[in-house]
Amino acid sequence: MNNDLGPRLFTYAVITDTHLNQGEEECNSPFEANKKANGRMRHVIRDLNTREVDFVLHLGDLLHPVPAIPHLYEQAAQNFKDQVKDLRHKLYVIPGNHDVGDKPVDWCPAGMVRDDFLALWDQHFGPHYQAFDHDGVRFILIDAQIINSGLAAETEQKEWLESQLADAEAKGLRVFLNTHYPPYLTFRDEDEHYDNMGEPGRTWLLDLLEKHKVEAMFAGHVHNFWYHRHGPTQCWLLPSTAFVRQDYSEMYRAAPPAEFEYGRNDWNKLGYFVVHVHENGHLCEVVRTYGRVAEPGSPVANTPDTIPPVHPKESPVTRFGFDMRQNWLEVIEIPPSGGLDEFDRKRTRNDYALMALMEMGIRRLRIPGRDLLDPAHRARLDELSGLGFLFALFSFDVPDDEMIAAVKGAKGLIDSWEIAQNLADLPAVVAAAKPAAEAAGAALYISKLRSKDEMLKGGEKYYHMINHGFTPDEGDQIAQAAAIDGITGLVFRVAGETPPGEAAAGALAAVKDHGLKASLHIRMSIGSPGAGQADDDWVAARAAQALATAQSAEGLHVFCDTFSDVDRGYFPRQGVVDRLYNPRRGFHVLRHLTGALMQAGDAGWALAAGDGGAVAGEASGDGTIIDLTTGERRAGGRDALNAADGPAIWIAGA
Repeated sequence: MNNDLGPRLFTYAVITDTHLNQGEEECNSPFEANKKANGRMRHVIRDLNTREVDFVLHLGDLLHPVPAIPHLYEQAAQNFKDQVKDLRHKLYVIPGNHDVGDKPVDWCPAGMVRDDFLALWDQHFGPHYQAFDHDGVRFILIDAQIINSGLAAETEQKEWLESQLADAEAKGLRVFLNTHYPPYLTFRDEDEHYDNMGEPGRTWLLDLLEKHKVEAMFAGHVHNFWYHRHGPTQCWLLPSTAFVRQDYSEMYRAAPPAEFEYGRNDWNKLGYFVVHVHENGHLCEVVRTYGRVAEPGSPVANTPDTIPPVHPKESPVTRFGFDMRQNWLEVIEIPPSGGLDEFDRKRTRNDYALMALMEMGIRRLRIPGRDLLDPAHRARLDELSGLGFLFALFSFDVPDDEMIAAVKGAKGLIDSWEIAQNLADLPAVVAAAKPAAEAAGAALYISKLRSKDEMLKGGEKYYHMINHGFTPDEGDQIAQAAAIDGITGLVFRVAGETPPGEAAAGALAAVKDHGLKASLHIRMSIGSPGAGQADDDWVAARAAQALATAQSAEGLHVFCDTFSDVDRGYFPRQGVVDRLYNPRRGFHVLRHLTGALMQAGDAGWALAAGDGGAVAGEASGDGTIIDLTTGERRAGGRDALNAADGPAIWIAGA
């Protein structure tokens, strides 16, 4: 577990793009989802009131009616003020483009920012840029809309911001910058579009981030989650509490269902951040609100006692992960829609895979060699390693010069390398790979291709498909592979019919006398490559068993082969997120399981997750039962696991 963060100093929350309407369901928008904005913000206020945070930041677009229609604007502003009166935390706000007008470009639809719009904001909400210090951190909130505007306010803010940053540096304060528009989505030099800053203001602001080593920047406006680094600065782009920008539905290779209103009402992607500031860094916790609505005057619901999530940097689970088969690092071009962009495509990434992994506290990811060879993918991996992720590389055959150079240059990025080939050819593979693996500090694992004859001999039905990995009953071949100098372990394939705990016991017994480790590949499908596997309960239970197995056995890595649904092609099956990267039951089970294991620490625990559940330790007696689907905790003895409805874990004495 990574303890470099040091102690936690304080916690605060960030919300954005609430888009309150002038009436409870009176809305100047053609989209039904917008009518829910007021009720959705009311839920967020109630949710924030259950949390111990020092303050709350709002990054703009408080309102939906624009200042060019002042009578609607004023009604919405009053609704906002009425709602935040119930917030028990100090609130700081800055304007978005709906609040003071769009950035200064001719094609933006809300009317460009101007002095009378700023005056209207000042009348209702106070300063449109501000700063304050809290426990060694300077929080700076800017008005992004006036950048490049030529207004007097732009010059005033420019001088003020430069002074604030210089003063913070002189005083040794860390800096968290907050803005509505992000400087850019994906590339520093990307063309200007609806969702970024134009020049020269973009370069001016980015140069300040670099010069003053700003620790973090938080931005709204995009209504979706993204993460990147700009030099020393971690850049976080936040989801909205109200609705999703549906132009970004083009990031997914699946159509949204009808109830998602063409992507705008994908309630899975709504939420806000809770930020935990530590002595040596910060961690962002995503709070999904799932579009929940609180009606005016409705009673405040009781909050159940649930297990808190664990960030990958703090997660105790280091030996379990996913095989990242689908390209979660690719840059996607969003077509012009005629809504908010019409004159070019926008380039971005789908970072909802990243968000889900962060929420589950999953650290270990198995990646193909291509991700080291592609410069853009490699750069992205370097960014993500700073969030606590651990990468295991896999490839086939003798590595060529390009792969060897890439592995040698990946010291500190990959910690293991799995290579597959026919058993007879593996000595040559290892001889070629060993120097590069040693240079990278990566453990070397080998996997053998499985022939048709071997499959038939083992009683498996033959399909015209690739298979690799050892099985525990292949003693002679395991001994032959173990004799190859320079390897750390062997890769074992685990069929969908085999419980992970049983597979682990067999694999560890097979390699024990050879002084080797094992890497298990857990199949999340059963039977024919043409038969679909659509059972959320089975997937959730099997993923929980796999994680618990990895946690309870030393000398073992465990990878599930399906993170996101495979809804076409061979072996169609479900993952822990669907093709829109929205959570399935397995997501919730793994998220709560990592949190439970964090709570357990060195205490005994036991898992109930269908046949093949893993158990650690011999402890019994009183403790805590955690429902892994909901995360709810209650007191109970170990015997109570037998009555659990779905995956659950017992923790001794907790």
